[in-house]
Amino acid sequence: MVERGDVIIIDSGSTTLQLARNLRNRTEITVITNALNVASELSKSDIKIILTGGEMDLDSLTLVGPLADEILQKISADKLFMGIDAVDFTSGLTTPSILEARTTNMMMQASGERILLVDSSKFGRRSLAVVSKINLVDKIITDDKLDKAEIKKFEAAGVEVIVV
Repeated sequence: MVERGDVIIIDSGSTTLQLARNLRNRTEITVITNALNVASELSKSDIKIILTGGEMDLDSLTLVGPLADEILQKISADKLFMGIDAVDFTSGLTTPSILEARTTNMMMQASGERILLVDSSKFGRRSLAVVSKINLVDKIITDDKLDKAEIKKFEAAGVEVIVV
């Protein structure tokens, strides 16, 4: 899903870190990220890396808050690859941090295509801060443990579900 010349945003999270590991051998792409571990992983490659800046969450090593949001308002990306703490069809995408929710929402606004990388354990859960409703996601990439009825609900809402 990442093509030569793409400008992509990679959000923080363990699944998105795995994506970064798989991109290390790519060239001619630009990665914008708020995740210090993603930036560190990609620093061993020829990929152009842009960090958002912002206040560092010491638990997740993620940059969030008004400074990160301001940068995200000034950029445009082809694709966003995001992780999330909880996905509920009614509540949408949620996370425990209000600052992180806002920054992830800004990433969504800056991206042409929004791709959610999330394992099946995150579905049917809710957390404190709403990032967005589910219909603002273009694709969900998940594992084969997600219930088929749940997949059909997301597809009916216009979200492509890719099971790997």
